[in-house]
Amino acid sequence: MTTIVVVDDETLITDFLTFFLEDAGYIVHAARNGVDALELILRVLPDAVITDYMMPAMSGLELARAMKADRTLAHIPVILSSAAQGAAARAHPDLFAAILDKPYAAAKLLQTLALVTAARGGESGAAS
Repeated sequence: MTTIVVVDDETLITDFLTFFLEDAGYIVHAARNGVDALELILRVLPDAVITDYMMPAMSGLELARAMKADRTLAHIPVILSSAAQGAAARAHPDLFAAILDKPYAAAKLLQTLALVTAARGGESGAAS
């Protein structure tokens, strides 16, 4: 099964994404900021990370940089999900496997997850 870490400081978003992605067959872990997410990512070594851009303690950009700087985590694709900072994030294509501008269709998220996990040699989707 494919494991995903979802990072957002808005509980409604992490709750929705957790429910939605688990329903699609993924194993999902959630964190409310980049600092907690980095600890969680080191612990579970997910197949992909979906993060918001603007968060307290550590932004999505800082989280992606920290992951790329760690050999253990550098291979994990990071999907940025942002309402306002997509343009700023696009200036860092080396950090993000994909950028989703909020609001986005749920099908677009599933398609993006399948693409980024398949691109790194992982499973092409959720549970078989």
